[in-house]
Amino acid sequence: MNSLKREHPAIMPLEVESLETVSKELRRDIVSMTHRAASGHPGGSLSEIDILTALYFNVLNIDPENPYWSDRDRFVLSKAHACPGLYAVLSRRGFFPHEELATFRKIDSRLQGHAHTKTPGVEMSGGSLGQGLSFGVGLALGARLRTQVWDTWVLIGDGECDEGQIWEAAMSASHYGLSNLKAIVDRNRIQNDRTTDEVMKLEPLVDKWRAFGWKVFEVDGHAMSDTLAILHRTAQEKSGPVVVIAHTVKGKGVSFMENNPAFHGAAPNDQELMQALRELD
Repeated sequence: MNSLKREHPAIMPLEVESLETVSKELRRDIVSMTHRAASGHPGGSLSEIDILTALYFNVLNIDPENPYWSDRDRFVLSKAHACPGLYAVLSRRGFFPHEELATFRKIDSRLQGHAHTKTPGVEMSGGSLGQGLSFGVGLALGARLRTQVWDTWVLIGDGECDEGQIWEAAMSASHYGLSNLKAIVDRNRIQNDRTTDEVMKLEPLVDKWRAFGWKVFEVDGHAMSDTLAILHRTAQEKSGPVVVIAHTVKGKGVSFMENNPAFHGAAPNDQELMQALRELD
């Protein structure tokens, strides 16, 4: 397998300060689109958005004008209910018009309540949790069989690590030595209506991934400089599969949403939207 990454001329990576600005704009998009739809999952979208911003504006080898470019890196949102964050990033990156965010969760919209391949830039239709890493293993094996050099990135919710399928996929990725597979765990410590510890204790999470043969990095998923550095280091690792445990805050950036399980699947009302936008100004 060719170890040289082929760069695409459309890539113009943003630096840390610009990434932080974009991330704040994307948070505004998330609260606005979920408010407009009166539904959605703002909490997990806000926890993941700094990671997605770093990936899409600095790390991933992609071309928004040609979403199906054969040599593109693949990104899989395993926690597909957190699609408001992904849609916001894809629109700002140019995969579809920003105005289309106003159609989120409407009938016949390309932007449904769980990520779907009808949306330009979405690689996997999701819904049932715990499946994204298996899908990523398949993509990574496909690249190897075709002797292509792109990477597959999979963002997993920490609650998904309750699923046996995650660990079956982790075991197979290690067995096949998939150095072109990169996973990120959004470790925001809340799943659905309670903490992850209340549902199923995950610790020692780092040791578990290592026991399955993965190289593990940890990072504050809201420190843009550190996140960017770890993601680039992850991209350069070629010894086998790599996972980043990104410590995040559910609802990050909006005070009344932070660490609040109520906003796992609840949209802000009119008053809450105005407060959120003021805090994100």
